Amino acid sequence: MSLSVDLSLEGLVDTLKAAAESSRLRILVLLSRGDLTVSDMTEILGQSQPRVSRHLKLLMEAGLVDRYQEGSWAFFRLADADMQRSIVRDLVGRIAAADPQVERDLERLSAVKARRQEKALEYFRQNAASWDHIRSLHAPDGAVEKAMLQLVGNRPFQSMLDLGTGTGRLLELFAPLYRRGVGVDLSREMLAVARANLDSAGVAHAQVRLGDIFAPPVERNAFDLVTVHQVLHFLDDPALAIREAARLLRPAGRLLIVDFASHGLESLREEHAHQRLGFSDAQMAAWLGEAGLDLVETRAFPPATPAGLTVKLWMGRDRRLLIADPATAQQQTETA
Repeated sequence: MSLSVDLSLEGLVDTLKAAAESSRLRILVLLSRGDLTVSDMTEILGQSQPRVSRHLKLLMEAGLVDRYQEGSWAFFRLADADMQRSIVRDLVGRIAAADPQVERDLERLSAVKARRQEKALEYFRQNAASWDHIRSLHAPDGAVEKAMLQLVGNRPFQSMLDLGTGTGRLLELFAPLYRRGVGVDLSREMLAVARANLDSAGVAHAQVRLGDIFAPPVERNAFDLVTVHQVLHFLDDPALAIREAARLLRPAGRLLIVDFASHGLESLREEHAHQRLGFSDAQMAAWLGEAGLDLVETRAFPPATPAGLTVKLWMGRDRRLLIADPATAQQQTETA
C-alpha cells in the first residue's frame, strides 16, 4: 500500500544525500522507467555488480528503492511511499532530457528491454499455431471463461479492447456483448491466427491490430471493457501495462486481468519466456490502485493437473464515476 508520510528534517537530508551521487541518480532515472535486476543495471551503467549493489543498498536504506524477489531473480523498483516517490520523480524530472549520460543509459535500457521482448516474440512465433493448447496446460480455460462471462454480465456494452489478444479467443467469447471489438498484439503470427479464428466464428464486428501493449494504437477513454489475458507474466513492466490499460477505459469502465498466481517454477523463464513468476493479490491491488482503479473482484482457479499453476482473475473498475456520481456508480456496481 502506498503511504503518505512527511519526512523529518534529518530524514529529508538523509534521503537527499543518498540520491546526491551521479550513479545513484542514474539508477533512479532507470527505475523511473520500470523494474530492473542488478544484472540489467550492471549492463546499462557499465559498472561492476558489487558497485551497483552498493548503490542500491544505500538507496534502499534511504527508502527510495524497494527490492522484491521472484524465484531466483531479485527486482528493484522505486519505493511505494508517496513522499519518497514524489522526491524521486521531482529529481528525475529536473535532469535535462538531452543529458549525454542519461541518453546513453536510456539507449542501453531500450536495448535490454528489446532483447527481452524479442525472446518473448520468438517464443510466440514458434508457438502461435498451438498457443491455445500450450496455455491450457496450466489454465483451466473452461472454468476461467465461465467466470469471466459471469463477472462481465449479460448487459450489452459499446466497446471492448483485448490487449495481447493472441489467438483472439476473448474477442470471440465476448462477441455477443460488444458493438465494437479491437484486439492488439505485437506478433504478426498471432494476429494471423486471430483473424482466421474470428472469421471462422463469424465475428465481423471485431478487428485486430499490430501494436505494443505499452502504446496500443487505439484512442484513450474509449472502452467499456479492457482485457489482459495471460499476458502480464511475459512483460518486464506489468505495472506500466496496467496503467496504460487504465487510460483506455471510459469512466466506470472495467479492466479484467487473467494471469498466474505467484509460483516458483523457474523453468518457465527459459522454456516459455516468462518474465514474471505470477502475481499476488496485494501486488495486483497496488498496481490497480496506482492506475486509478479499484479492485472489485478476485477469483482463483486450481490447476488442472498436479504440475500446473493456479490461475487468478482480477477485476478492476475505473473510479472516476464514483467521484462524479456516487449513486450512479453504486447502481452500476450492483448490476455488473
